[in-house]
Amino acid sequence: MALALEFASTVRYDGHGGLVDDLATPQGFAAWAGVEPDERLRRRVVELRWAARTLYSHATDAGERLDAPHLMDLDRALAVVNENAARVPRAPRLEWGDPPRVAYRDAAAGDDRLLAELATAVIEFLGGPERARLRACPAPRCIRYFVREHPRQEWCKPSCGNRARVSRHYHRARD
Repeated sequence: MALALEFASTVRYDGHGGLVDDLATPQGFAAWAGVEPDERLRRRVVELRWAARTLYSHATDAGERLDAPHLMDLDRALAVVNENAARVPRAPRLEWGDPPRVAYRDAAAGDDRLLAELATAVIEFLGGPERARLRACPAPRCIRYFVREHPRQEWCKPSCGNRARVSRHYHRARD
């Protein structure tokens, strides 16, 4: 779950009407992913991120948000995620210890492994029990997704809650 949401959060509102994209440059991508700068791989990862955000948007009925122009049609988003997850066939392997554990092995190249790992994290998150608690932050201009930790949680972080309350107060006072 953490990787799936961290991946989606590499783009966010910049506070000035635009977006900040941690993966916008090969250097930013390399710093986030812990790999060598590679423009081709960066573009593939960015496409996968927008596919994941498209699926999160559909899963939460997020509506029109600042990132909407970057989102894909649902069928394309599903294809991008599923194709990237299929890049690396994995085989389970039992490792004996206390307790025994399952480890996965593959023989894929690093680029394919990164794409498959990110896509698999998105698939496991959306197909798992945590998906029911996935929310799109309703605060003005926020484009983050979060997992609701308790029933009264409405926003991704306290500053979004403050911004929403200030906006509500402002609009009530003006009307």
